[in-house]
Amino acid sequence: MKSLRFLAITGTLLISGSFLTGCAMQMDGMDMSSSQSSENSGFSGMDVMFAQMMIPHHQQAVEMSTLAESRSLNPEVLAIAAKIKAEQDPEIDQMRSWLKAANSSETMAHSMGMDGMLSETEIAKLEGSSGVEFDQLFLAGMIAHHQGAIEMADMVVNSKNSEAAKLGADIIKMQTSEILELQALLSK
Repeated sequence: MKSLRFLAITGTLLISGSFLTGCAMQMDGMDMSSSQSSENSGFSGMDVMFAQMMIPHHQQAVEMSTLAESRSLNPEVLAIAAKIKAEQDPEIDQMRSWLKAANSSETMAHSMGMDGMLSETEIAKLEGSSGVEFDQLFLAGMIAHHQGAIEMADMVVNSKNSEAAKLGADIIKMQTSEILELQALLSK
């Protein structure tokens, strides 16, 4: 009985060891140059990942805000959409410059879901609406979108890179304030 237990444990350990060795070998073959180059630029891997995630996130907010220009009749909705667009366009440029300095791609090597992003169906519904219906969809969508951005910005508020940390803190501050404005407009 003891020998069967010993064989089972030994077999499990051998299989586990082989699996881990295979994982280590795969890691050895991975290209870590972009990670190393990002560290040399003063931007950590986390800073780079944040920028790679936040750029498309911001692009969608700008896209949503642009839709408001032709679909909303509410001056308050138009004003907050213009404000969002004016804030986030320069931030996109700033994050692109980080990625360039870090010699990193603007897109991530793997797809990662981003909090608060509207689905293709939700964007299509927004595009197909106007007036009060658009305003309701825009406001509700932008609230969720901003909440996702705040969660992502929290990744870099403690970054060793002061520029990344400042942008993270600024996003949290501005978008928290805007959520209150969006909620007030939605409740009208």
